Amino acid sequence: MDDLSRELAGEGARARALLSVAPWLLRRTRFLGRLPALSGAGAVALLVAPGLGGPAAAPPEVVLRFAPPSAPDGLPPGWEALTFRKVERKTRYTVVREGDEHALRAESDASASGLYRPLDLDARVYRMLAWRWKVDNVLTRADARRKEGDDYPARVYVAFRYEAGAATLWERTRYGAIKLLYGQYPPRHVINYIWDNRLPPGMALDNAYTDRAKMIVVESGPARVGQWVAEQRDVHADYVRLFGAEPPPIAGVAVMTDTDDTGERAVAYYGAITLRAAP
Repeated sequence: MDDLSRELAGEGARARALLSVAPWLLRRTRFLGRLPALSGAGAVALLVAPGLGGPAAAPPEVVLRFAPPSAPDGLPPGWEALTFRKVERKTRYTVVREGDEHALRAESDASASGLYRPLDLDARVYRMLAWRWKVDNVLTRADARRKEGDDYPARVYVAFRYEAGAATLWERTRYGAIKLLYGQYPPRHVINYIWDNRLPPGMALDNAYTDRAKMIVVESGPARVGQWVAEQRDVHADYVRLFGAEPPPIAGVAVMTDTDDTGERAVAYYGAITLRAAP
């Protein structure tokens, strides 16, 4: 059985890079699995066309905050749960106070789930991604190069839209089959920014399950455990370097702390995530 058949039938090992998002789940690929609607709760639609109508003002920053939920055990406004079939234990996410701001606390105990924010942003304009995070520990048994070790105390995903007009015939066939079954296309590619345990910062590699998802090590090891660390990436430049083409629109951003494969425990904190134009 080929990989697509396995995905659609829900057989085999669960892939870790391409996140499946309700209402449809691709069993073999943890893809940021649905495209956001251009309207609706939680969606941010800010498409900017450079060079139209004279000098353009700098586009506004898009700040994705983790505000307290309106109900106990609820989600931060604008964020959606990422849960996975046959993964019974879920990572627990709560909004906590950190000084004058709120942060998202993630506690994973042999569990996996995440939070996803649907977006619709021009990656040529909103090319800079900035965030703060903190981890209480790194994982001892994790290994980004192996399927069995694809766990991280903290990671931030950026998903890019699938566009049929730019796809090959094989891709259109594959994505079309998925859409027929699940009602929506999965994104074309995903970049994972990870806090690893052993690989050097700056290293980029294919996800252990699929080359449609790339991993970039942003932090590594225990040296900065317990500290808030500010990060910034040029998402546009990362996409061009990793995939060799101009990026399609940004379809969403996600965070996830997961330890289900290694069976370990991890606690992490995420601050607001910002997308902005390059300086």
